[in-house]
Amino acid sequence: MSKQIYFFILTTLLCFTFSSINRGVMAQNNLPPIIDREIFFGNPEISGARISPDSKFIAFRKPYKGTMNVWLKRANEPFDRARVLTNETARPIPSFFWSRDSRFIMFNKDNGGDENFNVYAVAADSKPATGAEVPVARNLTNASKVQTNIYRLPLSESDAIYVGLNDRDPKWHDLYKIKISTGERTLLRQNTDRFVGWQFDNADKLRLARRSTTKGDTEILRLDASDKSTQIYSCNVFETCTPIRFHKDNRRVYMITSKGADTNLSKLVLLDVKTGKVETVESDPHNRVDFGGASFSNLTNEIIATYYEDDKLRFNYKDPKFAADYKFLQNKFTGKIVEFASGTKDEQLWLTSVYSDTEPGEVYLFDRRSKKITLQYRTRERLPREHMAEMQVIRYKSSDGLEIPAYLTLPKGITAKNLPLVVNPHGGPQSRNGWGYNSYAQFFANRGYAVLQPNFRGSTGYGKKFVDAGNLQWGEKMQDDLTWGVKYLVAQGIVDEKRVGIIGGSYGGYATLAGVAFTPDLYRAAVAIVAPANLITTLEIIPPYWESLRIIDQVRVGDLSTAAGRSQLERQSPLNFVDRIKTPLMIVHGANDPRVNKVEGDQIVIAMRDKNLPVEYIVAPDEGHGFQRPVNSMAMLAAAEKFFAKHLSGRYQESMTPEVAKRLKEITVDVKTVSLPKKAQTNH
Repeated sequence: MSKQIYFFILTTLLCFTFSSINRGVMAQNNLPPIIDREIFFGNPEISGARISPDSKFIAFRKPYKGTMNVWLKRANEPFDRARVLTNETARPIPSFFWSRDSRFIMFNKDNGGDENFNVYAVAADSKPATGAEVPVARNLTNASKVQTNIYRLPLSESDAIYVGLNDRDPKWHDLYKIKISTGERTLLRQNTDRFVGWQFDNADKLRLARRSTTKGDTEILRLDASDKSTQIYSCNVFETCTPIRFHKDNRRVYMITSKGADTNLSKLVLLDVKTGKVETVESDPHNRVDFGGASFSNLTNEIIATYYEDDKLRFNYKDPKFAADYKFLQNKFTGKIVEFASGTKDEQLWLTSVYSDTEPGEVYLFDRRSKKITLQYRTRERLPREHMAEMQVIRYKSSDGLEIPAYLTLPKGITAKNLPLVVNPHGGPQSRNGWGYNSYAQFFANRGYAVLQPNFRGSTGYGKKFVDAGNLQWGEKMQDDLTWGVKYLVAQGIVDEKRVGIIGGSYGGYATLAGVAFTPDLYRAAVAIVAPANLITTLEIIPPYWESLRIIDQVRVGDLSTAAGRSQLERQSPLNFVDRIKTPLMIVHGANDPRVNKVEGDQIVIAMRDKNLPVEYIVAPDEGHGFQRPVNSMAMLAAAEKFFAKHLSGRYQESMTPEVAKRLKEITVDVKTVSLPKKAQTNH
């Protein structure tokens, strides 16, 4: 070869290479600016507002000393005139609610994610003690290592709340009435019959109970005055039957059910409590999804609206006046979802939430009489809406031809071709993804990734057949639904098959581990959060208050009591296939997780370490099943986005606040030091 030809070829190759690099740089440059993760995952300025039933006050969540607490203002005052009502410093208050008489605000909280919840109350007119800045909330349930379930705020007794406590038997919750003003507790019904729910009528009389049988079936029981109970309805372990509210005649009860061999999608029915007669009220008019739910008027006990979660949320208004108001608001906020979020006792003033895939939420005060709409606040005010990416609905076929609905978020500003991809499977798995603003999707799209959020088989909302298709399929066909989603996007030219990552929590964390263990060539980076690694140990140590779910797990996940079941669970446990893993892996866990014990994270880290496979480990000592403290979330995500950028060539935010940097150092575990507790070593 002549020098001239060699030089020409070399020059051409170099030009081609530099051109490719420049095109990549130019494509990256067309992305929106990197948005600080603090804006995505830090404390919002204001959130979760609720108007008092008497219309005089608005309570909301806002940071106090760096932690989300409850604040209060008069309805006609600006938000900067509010005063703080609670002083939680360890963990944020995730939500709260008003008493019926507007005297108290109540919330529940656990300790460090241990799920031992107590119910707290603080008077709206309470003042701080001398020398203090904030009033002290009273612990109404005041129980140690006990979980509280909130059942009802009775309409007839505004100073009461009905709760369940598993203080007598950790597996089952007894029913109590608690006086809010004093904390006085009265036992209403001892739960010795595997009851998992209670139903009161419109006069606040206890009428029904829902029982989980030892076979996993559900029975609806009428509770008679003599403490006798009579079964009036039942459904099997693969079906749904849940009473939601009594009809205005107080004789029939509205119930969501999917009972029947010829029934796939759940529907709303009326069940006659005396005769057991069932009347169909409504099912999806498009015959696409399960019945979603209903809202009711406390003034008339009539249905205001029903809703269905399809590709997007759909409402079907029954009340003509509410329907007119909804249409009025829809016309004002075209292309967004409008929800009546919190209303007054007379149902004339409503805090109304307006959101979309690129709008995390605007909250307006809507006066139904005057039709006046007044902006209260925008959730995450600093978030640049113009740089948010649209969420698309897609569908693709899985390995056996089953159609999988999914959401795809593509980075804004660049062509959707040969992109790096982050797969983000949801938890549950009996839950689903929905259309709307999603912090994870927007965060990774901003970093330049396509984000796939599939509703794999086993997800709820698409009927019994779709849920049942996931039975005993962890790591197998359920995993195929993710794998074939990646293949679909690669075949479309949207995704670069050499730059695919996966991140998920709970079941999504399991799917992450299964992805790298069972499809070792598919992913180039993986972050598994609170993830089961060994299905046998996971099922052996579930919390006692999940007793009613134990049988459901047997038929949907796997049966520990049979040799065939254990063999299946071993085959589906990623821990047993560590030798196959090629993908760099990050494990994230909460030390207090009662659902997926930290030993699951320890096991996979030790196995990876002992095989000299790349693994990183983050453990937060003050978290449970998922991170709630923003500093922990941001530390974990700072590590995760850098981890993905390293292996998938995406971009990331290099900077972090001193607090986050300090926290990341504190919760990053040296994998050389990880060992199993002696009990785990002995048993497993």
